[in-house]
Amino acid sequence: MALNLDDKKVIVSELATVAASAHSAVAAEYRGLSVAQMTALRRQARSSGVYLRVVKNNLAKRAIEGTDFECMQPELHGPLILAFSEEEPSSAARLVKDFAKENDQLKVRLVSFGGQLMGANDLDRLASLPTREEALSQLLATMKAPLDKFARTVNEVPGKLVRTVAAIRDQKQAA
Repeated sequence: MALNLDDKKVIVSELATVAASAHSAVAAEYRGLSVAQMTALRRQARSSGVYLRVVKNNLAKRAIEGTDFECMQPELHGPLILAFSEEEPSSAARLVKDFAKENDQLKVRLVSFGGQLMGANDLDRLASLPTREEALSQLLATMKAPLDKFARTVNEVPGKLVRTVAAIRDQKQAA
């Protein structure tokens, strides 16, 4: 079914809004996937905070114009599905990577993060970024370590004194 001009404008504005606020984007070729597989991918995307859409390439090029993902424009050709990370920078990459492990037909073509176009082989690097909670826990552990060491050091002074007094007491009792 052909889209009229108003439908195209709605799609472009919706995609432009998402692209303006997204952290990263992944474009993958979906040729060969069944409807059930695409439905499963969309379901996983909704649950992980990823905007997933199949859009005509000309409309996608117009939508990402002026965003961080403008670098993807020259490479948009063929049947592509676009995944935008809305919550976590690595959520789209993680979703596509996990789905591609189970389904060989999904082939990653483009990865964009921070206004830079990366190759498909950089998907693993982006997917391995920690989530917000993981990053905060790592930061907290790093900040807490010196305080723990200081507390152990301060506690060691009276502990050493107690061990010294106990050793003197044992020595006097043995004599």
